Amino acid sequence: MKVPALARAAAVAAAATLVAGLALAQTTPTPAAALPPASDSLPVPPPPQIAGTAWILMDAASGNVLAGENYDQRVEPASITKVMTSYVIAAEMAAGKVKGDDQVMMTENAWRVGGAGTDGSYSGFEVNKTAPLLEMEKGMVVQSGNDAAIALAEHVAGSTDAFAALMNQYAARIGMKGSHFVNPHGLSAEGHYSTAHDLATLGRALIHDYPVAYSYNKIKEFTVGPITQPNRNLLLWRDASVDGIKTGHHSGAGYCLMASAKRGDQRLISVVMGSTSENQRAVDSQALLNWGFRFFETHKLYDVGKAIAKQKVWKGAADEVQLGVAEPLLVTVQRGKYNQLKPMMDVPKTLVAPIAKGQKIGTIKVMLDGKVVSQRPLVALNAVEQGGFFKRLWDEFWMWWESD
Repeated sequence: MKVPALARAAAVAAAATLVAGLALAQTTPTPAAALPPASDSLPVPPPPQIAGTAWILMDAASGNVLAGENYDQRVEPASITKVMTSYVIAAEMAAGKVKGDDQVMMTENAWRVGGAGTDGSYSGFEVNKTAPLLEMEKGMVVQSGNDAAIALAEHVAGSTDAFAALMNQYAARIGMKGSHFVNPHGLSAEGHYSTAHDLATLGRALIHDYPVAYSYNKIKEFTVGPITQPNRNLLLWRDASVDGIKTGHHSGAGYCLMASAKRGDQRLISVVMGSTSENQRAVDSQALLNWGFRFFETHKLYDVGKAIAKQKVWKGAADEVQLGVAEPLLVTVQRGKYNQLKPMMDVPKTLVAPIAKGQKIGTIKVMLDGKVVSQRPLVALNAVEQGGFFKRLWDEFWMWWESD
């Protein structure tokens, strides 16, 4: 014999709460920088033509690819490599292994391999003298200093080879599946490669995981000694919504640019590899970003700490737990398709106390046209302590009864 009424009532309540949560979450998005709304009845036109060997436009909220060409093809990342170097430094700082005020030595090796006597970009820190780690990092990020990248790698890991091993470990951790690094600066070397897709993934990870380190990329110029050098990302001067991220160039890679812009709640990341000139990579990146903001929009469906649903809890001091998200759930879709979004919850059929606040309970997925466009873990918004002896015994009986 079964007693399904309680289970049916809980399911109906959860479904009603979920629908109500989506309805409450429907807010008017911040319009993208004076762009007119797209017609809901028209299909999205093709993206602009790009003068490059590989390119991609990614939604930063979900990591979904909005458009691209040859974006999983191996390319030389040139100085965009330094974004990976920045990520490793930020991660090692967060782990307490290095500090921002560490004195970093501009070694003779760093000066000879990446300094003024080479064909690449350099920062100009004096050889055999030290500078604070954060100053050295800004020299690498803003001035694209190869010498600074080498000095930082030596300080963090002891050698550039050891640092490259760290780069590959962190790259694997954040989901870069088509990349391999052998140096921290990006000069052409055998076995040093990435993809436009991986580089966009890297940019997204730096923005999300280490926003302070990311913020150095919007600095327009930086001075070392008597020399002031500008940031080579021309979009910083052309578009106020652009706040990063990195340029790259050498003969084998062509002209490359990873750019990111935020307008309202919406952030996009573009990567253009193998372009024909410094200006062309900027023009094409701007066109991609404008196209993305024009024909796609980002909505915040659920905010942190807001209950999305309630779930039955057995053997607890309370009979239910509220479920929500630990990070805002944002979704980017073609303009006019917001009302077609369908939220779905994947939670265990049986929850047994104790449950800790913040404990992962399941997943909420947002579907569009049968595909997942965004998802977040569902977490407990409140703790549920274990119930007393008789409560646990009573619930144990009913769990057995309903499973019979």
